[in-house]
Amino acid sequence: MSNRKKYSSEFKAKVALAAIKGDKTIAELSSNFQVHSSVIAKWKMALIKNAANAFDSKKFNNDKDDNTLSLNAKIGELLMERDFLKKTLKMF
Repeated sequence: MSNRKKYSSEFKAKVALAAIKGDKTIAELSSNFQVHSSVIAKWKMALIKNAANAFDSKKFNNDKDDNTLSLNAKIGELLMERDFLKKTLKMF
């Protein structure tokens, strides 16, 4: 049994952006969001490290293309199965 909380990416981004803004201290953010200060510091560093990826259109397009290819392959497979089953049912 794990007591670890799982946070959504949106929540992590929200907290990390608040930490980067600097309007409140990490301790205040920790209290407000009910997240340990070391976790907030990790999320902040991760956001800073990966901020350049937000502007990398090639990476975004490649991920989208890979997903599209796999979905198209699955659609083709399902269409073949459907057609096979239709032919089989017509025999009976």
